[in-house]
Amino acid sequence: MTAHEIDYRIYGEEMQYVEIELDPEEGVIAEAGSFMMMDDGIKMETIFGDGSQKDSGFLGKILGAGKRILTGESLFMTAFYNNLVGKRNVSFASPYPGKIIPIDLSEFGGKFICQKDAFLCAAKGVSVGIEFSKKLGRGLFGGEGFIMQKLEGDGMAFVHAGGTMAKKELKAGEILRVDTGCIVGFDQTVNYDIEFIGGIKNTVFGGEGLFFAKLQGPGTVYVQSLPFSRLAGRVLASAPQSGGSQKGEGSILGGIGNILDGDNRF
Repeated sequence: MTAHEIDYRIYGEEMQYVEIELDPEEGVIAEAGSFMMMDDGIKMETIFGDGSQKDSGFLGKILGAGKRILTGESLFMTAFYNNLVGKRNVSFASPYPGKIIPIDLSEFGGKFICQKDAFLCAAKGVSVGIEFSKKLGRGLFGGEGFIMQKLEGDGMAFVHAGGTMAKKELKAGEILRVDTGCIVGFDQTVNYDIEFIGGIKNTVFGGEGLFFAKLQGPGTVYVQSLPFSRLAGRVLASAPQSGGSQKGEGSILGGIGNILDGDNRF
């Protein structure tokens, strides 16, 4: 194996974290901000890109870091190494309620494609790159632009799904239509495209956006019930407006109740 062979355990139900067990000289890479805790004796190092190619040289490191900029991520990742004798543990937490999905890349032909904000951590040696879309419609209307992340290698990687996770095993030719934001990831055998919903009533009054993601098997697809964009949108929609608190939340009057309470000043 080119990637480090790590052991792991996932804890929790709604707000999960994954504990990675590192043997001597083993390492794990993670996105900035996902670290939770670690045992004494683990060395933390900030690296350019994902650090998957040790002998790529300075130019290779710059290119690896540049790929991360295209996906909207930081130039840097964090690596954790066990430099002592004996096993040590390091843990990484979910960014919001949901499930952590372990992905054994050797079972997916060495490649897994995921949303750019789904990746949590992986064994040292796993490459975290970009997946360019070759179709114009997919790039313009897919919700993730022309680019998604791809995880390559033969080690373990961990991605996060918001809310409840659904795993779908698609047969050859079988089609699954999904809200574009609800896709967590899929393997390289799945064909991914964008499909217009159609119908004037659906377009204007449907409230579900104009496009579906069309996933065609064979292959495995992971779907999330609560993408972060949807969660953030609901929070912003419910946030109090400037100039007063929303005492009328849950009331039939709603915003009118706030005016009657004297919260809105003109």
